[in-house]
Amino acid sequence: MRRFPEPISNLVAAFARLPGVGPKTALRYVFYLLQQPKFDLDVMARALTQLGERIQTCSRCYTYTESETCEICLDPKRDPSLLCVVEEARDISTIEATGMYSGFYHVLGGTLNPIEGMTPDTIRLRQLKARLETSPDVKEIILALSPTAHGEATIMFIQKQLASPGRTMTRLARGLPLGATLEFADEVTLTDALKGRKKL
Repeated sequence: MRRFPEPISNLVAAFARLPGVGPKTALRYVFYLLQQPKFDLDVMARALTQLGERIQTCSRCYTYTESETCEICLDPKRDPSLLCVVEEARDISTIEATGMYSGFYHVLGGTLNPIEGMTPDTIRLRQLKARLETSPDVKEIILALSPTAHGEATIMFIQKQLASPGRTMTRLARGLPLGATLEFADEVTLTDALKGRKKL
């Protein structure tokens, strides 16, 4: 690869660390930025700096926020009997966009994957357990994890760890997405769609 001035090489290396961005894409990004006005680059640099300086993790649910406790955790209108467990903070905005959920959240920070070092100690299972011990109002725990092998393993582990007679544990329904054809559906998705069929 051709040698570039140090500022270009450094930014290419920084972009290449982003998920799904290889060296060629990173170089394309840098050359695009070189064509932008200096003012736009300053705005972007300030936004990146503020991201590191102003954003922190909510002390209760572990989503990203500007204050110690996020707006959702402080909202008195939320239903304290519902706790939705998600993998990542970005999953909260996806669920909130539906307008169908009014409870609180807990961000695990990943799923169990021992090969990549994701063990019960590295995700927030201990914090979830502690939260439930101090929150007797929680009557239903919704496990909103991705339907992957690691997501399934995490659901089973949480189910065994947190089973309680006074609480219901549920998971998101699964099935065929709108517009999908049966020909391309995998066996697991099709099985779940058959199990969860509804009367017309």
